[in-house]
Amino acid sequence: MVITGAKSKDGSQLVLRKYGSIVQKCFKFNAKFAEFKCKILTNAGGRGDYIHDTVCRSCDSGTPHFRCRDCFSTELCCHSCVVALHAKNPAHRIQEWTGFYFAPISLKKLGLCVQLGHPAGEHCLLPQRAFNNDFTLIDTNGIHEIGLDFCGCEAAERHTKQLLRTAWFPATSTDPRTAATFRILEQYHLLSFESKASGYEFYHSLARLTDNTGLQPRKDRYEAFMRIVREWRHLKMLKRAGRGYDPAGVENTESGECAMLCPACPQPGRNLPENWDKAPKETRWLYGLFLAIDTNFRLKRRMVSKDSADPGLGRGWAYFVEETAYKKFIRSHGGMLQQKSTCSSHNAVNMADTTTSQGLAATGVGTIDCVRHNMKLPNGVGDLQKGERYTNMDFLFFSTLRRRGVNTLNISYNIACQWHKNLWERMSAMPSELHLDHATKFIRFFVPKFHLPAHILKCWSNINPVASSTKEMGPGSRRDTLNDHFGDWNWKKVVGLSTTLLRKMNEAKEEREAHWIAFDELNEALKLEATGPWKIEIEHWEDNPNDSSVTNPFEAKVISITQATVRLKLAQLEAAELQQGTDVSMHADVSPSIFIASGIDLENEQRRLKVDIRKQGLHATDTQMGAVQRLRNALQRKIDTWKRIQTLYTPAVQLLESRVESPSNSTSDMIKPEDSQLWLPSALCSKPILCNARLLATKWELRYAQAGDALEEIRQCLRLRDYIANTRAQNALSCIEARATAAAEKYRAAHTALSSLAHVLQKVGWDHKYKVLERKSDIRGMSVPRRGESKGQRQLSWIWLVEGVGDDEDEVVQDKEVELLQEEMRRVTCYLRWHATWWNKKIVECTLGTAADNEDLSAYACRQAQLRDNLTNCFEKKWAAHLPLTAADSVSEAMMANEAELDLYLPELPLP
Repeated sequence: MVITGAKSKDGSQLVLRKYGSIVQKCFKFNAKFAEFKCKILTNAGGRGDYIHDTVCRSCDSGTPHFRCRDCFSTELCCHSCVVALHAKNPAHRIQEWTGFYFAPISLKKLGLCVQLGHPAGEHCLLPQRAFNNDFTLIDTNGIHEIGLDFCGCEAAERHTKQLLRTAWFPATSTDPRTAATFRILEQYHLLSFESKASGYEFYHSLARLTDNTGLQPRKDRYEAFMRIVREWRHLKMLKRAGRGYDPAGVENTESGECAMLCPACPQPGRNLPENWDKAPKETRWLYGLFLAIDTNFRLKRRMVSKDSADPGLGRGWAYFVEETAYKKFIRSHGGMLQQKSTCSSHNAVNMADTTTSQGLAATGVGTIDCVRHNMKLPNGVGDLQKGERYTNMDFLFFSTLRRRGVNTLNISYNIACQWHKNLWERMSAMPSELHLDHATKFIRFFVPKFHLPAHILKCWSNINPVASSTKEMGPGSRRDTLNDHFGDWNWKKVVGLSTTLLRKMNEAKEEREAHWIAFDELNEALKLEATGPWKIEIEHWEDNPNDSSVTNPFEAKVISITQATVRLKLAQLEAAELQQGTDVSMHADVSPSIFIASGIDLENEQRRLKVDIRKQGLHATDTQMGAVQRLRNALQRKIDTWKRIQTLYTPAVQLLESRVESPSNSTSDMIKPEDSQLWLPSALCSKPILCNARLLATKWELRYAQAGDALEEIRQCLRLRDYIANTRAQNALSCIEARATAAAEKYRAAHTALSSLAHVLQKVGWDHKYKVLERKSDIRGMSVPRRGESKGQRQLSWIWLVEGVGDDEDEVVQDKEVELLQEEMRRVTCYLRWHATWWNKKIVECTLGTAADNEDLSAYACRQAQLRDNLTNCFEKKWAAHLPLTAADSVSEAMMANEAELDLYLPELPLP
């Protein structure tokens, strides 16, 4: 059983255990206690303990007919007292005792009028009533009609500012008639991140909380509420990015400036050491940026509204690319057909121009992510008009790299093998500000491992639930909403880095020794004369990443010993014996090697026939049974012919055959050809029968080569299975599984024969190379761990350590991972301390008109700086065992003095 909404299988099991505990407690629920609670809840409909009150306890004069549902007590008050007590709580829900029951009544009807611009209880000499005396306030406990007066004094502020000073967010800037409290906006903001609840669901939940009967219809303020939410999201983004401190104003915001950067990724001038760009090639990989290019076709958008009507509140200020330049480029290159894939017929490439987009303004989004920490990058997100076209992905790729000063780029893309071809030629057709000086950078392209076995949806699990609501939004609203969700996702990743990097470090150090052992085994399996030149080729290839003329050293070049090679070698040896007159063949047409090879081929045919019979099942048709019988007849003729020759080379087999009880005439008792014992020389080794040494040696050579052939076939099947595992070609996958199983049976037969022959021929050490093949633990892909092992804990199966195999997918040594994690930890602490300094400097950058406004700016900046210092101290404490130096020791004075603008989005959190 899997619980819907659980993050993982373990999470589902935890929810089940908690649910079971709740159920058990409910079964133990005391019946008398339940009756008591029921009475208490029922009594809440009456006056309860205040049933005998005839005079208001607050003023000792009025008649108590009113109570508040939101105040601490249910004490009854008179009319004047309930109004006076709620001068500072105008959104509380009041009930009036009718003589039989309590009925809801608004404070506005009771005469409460909120006066803005003055302290609570103080009257304004020139009050200005809200437009048409119709003002609605949306709060956490419902939707309320409010009596409201604005201040009309000479020094009064604008109406919108008066509302904001009261922590009420107005829906319009002119004659506002609707507002939402800051607390309801904060509540919905976080709720939308965690539960992905739509604004429609949330608003109508509040409407039902206000009136769940529909008998008192109110004006629908849903559109006003959504307008408030959208502005709230946008202003929060600007505030957290420090845009309120810019003397030039919000309009001076640059592209991507409101996005939160990954503190663990290299940020020149912020978290990299001095002279990092002059690091030797042995360590320059530490300062490389790891990027992942991906698409999500769930985040569609229907043909609703258009950019002129819904342009969006930001112009490429966060994660989405600037829309005007992006669409202009797409239109100018939209007629170009995409080059077809020459690699593996990847649908993302070949069907990019044919993807159905009827009724859709966007078929999905393309993204550029930080691959090591799974964070969205600034200006790295854009809509897809059709499929995964190069035109879209190129623009996003070069947009996110703009103003990034790193020299080493590691780019992961599931179609990188095809996409990176002609990339620089396509770049030349793009705007000049997006051009990348690739000749001076070290750039490597990779195909990510998780795209080969299966596409893991975990990387999109946080945002996919939003698709149902954003697909009906206008273009600007959708971009603003997704920008907000991406920002929250990045923030949660940042505050979780202490745990994430610590877990990765512990795993890497724990597995480093085991991986060293695996590496030594692999290294010992390779010949020194092969590894030496290969190392030189790799270094030359890595030093010239942008030179396509340099041969890829990871392409397979090893020629393994196969059965065909051995048969050719034996045939040449027999030809030499014929010329020398030393031929020992007992048959004019069948030499000893042909005799042994034919017997091995017959064994293979027997195994294939058994597989064909098992596939038929219990209810085979006459046609199927007829086909099998014909195969049996043909095999039986081959066996009979081979056994007549066998009497010449191993006549002792006749004695063994005579000892076998002759079958009766019954068809059911006849030995089927697939079960017939062939008595090859290896089978005679366990019998007290002498066999020709030449035949045994020939058999050894052929069986040894057969074991190598079978292992290679298993490896090929595993590679092919991993490659097509994410497709729907289930028939092809079944065939590959069957081939792998047959190859495994062939290997086991060869291994059994080698075990028998080794004792007679005194062969030693062969079983270090060809080991016993276990069905489950050994037959697995190179990147597939054993059951219970994680990716970082996995060890290679021995079938990949046989000489001549090699590994072009993974580095088994974890030393580099440990070094990189230490560098990332250092970068995180350096970045946070730099950012704290950045916030402290913001205090003096902007001066407003009033002391109150200036104090607001100063307090917010100080609070944000202190938050980053607290995060840094917390992280350093957790990472103390893994950091050789504290971040304060490693941050250079030049970095701390850097005046560069910040590209970071950081929400407000209470200080620890």
